[in-house]
Amino acid sequence: MTEAEIVKALTGVIDPDQKKDIISLHMVSDIKVHDKNISLTVGVPMTSAPHKGSINEQCETEIKKLDPEVNVNVTFTAKTSKISAVHEKVLPGVKNIIAVVSGKGGVGKSTVSANLALALAQDGFSVGYMDADIYGPSGPIMFGVRGDRPMMMEVEGKAKIAPLEKYGIKIISIGLLVDERQAVVWRGPMVSSAVRQFVTDVYWGDLDYLIIDMPPGTGDIHLTLMQLVPVTGVVIVTTPQDVALADAKKGIAMFGQAQINVPILGIVENMAYFTPAELPDNKYYIFGKEGGKHLASEYDIPFLGQIPLVQSIREGGDQGVPAMMGADEITKKAFRGFADETVKQVAIYRAEHIVKR
Repeated sequence: MTEAEIVKALTGVIDPDQKKDIISLHMVSDIKVHDKNISLTVGVPMTSAPHKGSINEQCETEIKKLDPEVNVNVTFTAKTSKISAVHEKVLPGVKNIIAVVSGKGGVGKSTVSANLALALAQDGFSVGYMDADIYGPSGPIMFGVRGDRPMMMEVEGKAKIAPLEKYGIKIISIGLLVDERQAVVWRGPMVSSAVRQFVTDVYWGDLDYLIIDMPPGTGDIHLTLMQLVPVTGVVIVTTPQDVALADAKKGIAMFGQAQINVPILGIVENMAYFTPAELPDNKYYIFGKEGGKHLASEYDIPFLGQIPLVQSIREGGDQGVPAMMGADEITKKAFRGFADETVKQVAIYRAEHIVKR
């Protein structure tokens, strides 16, 4: 039995107070495996202290599903354990950086990015959203901040750009700095410089998650960000049809290259099926069925969920009220599930590769 297998098993242990699994909540540390003896430490906040018995029982149950013969010893600490990670000087206050990418345009990457950020914020995380699509920024429209301009602020004697805040999220985009009627006609070095400024000259402060809405394709911006920023992992957005899947494969190949080598947290399938508002239980597979799910299986990559094609998603994005701020519970449930799976994959990756005890 490996540590990674134990971590995955513990995603089934739910803290009764916080209503989330103890891996996503970063409560687990010091997993040790010695023959048939498994030990781990669970950091329990004060509000969850009365539920130690339940958490202990769940830990034993889930781990023994892997091997009924093991002995499980759970030690509880008074505080929530924090995941240990070596952070770069770049964005030292940001715990997790997730790049949302797609091999091609038109698959709804910005919609997925914006609603992922909102779903995380609604779960109580502090979140930032960086629109890194220099040539076609959608962030200002998606968040309803068109025409707004960020202010300058002084931090430790240095001038910094203060990101806008909307729906509890910190937001920056080239669309907030240039006239939206003007085309951004820049060569590669200028684009890379702008992206670098978003990282080094914007005061992000302390964040649990920074969501980076990447441009489509595999170009300069991707290389610049991956080399500059300690990206935790990548989420790949695709739609079910073959033409989108072919380009998604290029994205998978890019992030597996030695000079980049950023982990892929999973694949999310957008516009997976059409559900009309008047028939919420019906699903029509307009673009094909489960193409993203099959792609995830083919590459042995986690599948993070399916987002339906619903009219209210498009309307909300155009009106500056993303789906997570709307009234359509079907869509919100899909984005919440996607966000929860993403958080789980971040926790599993960190437990496997960063926390070495």
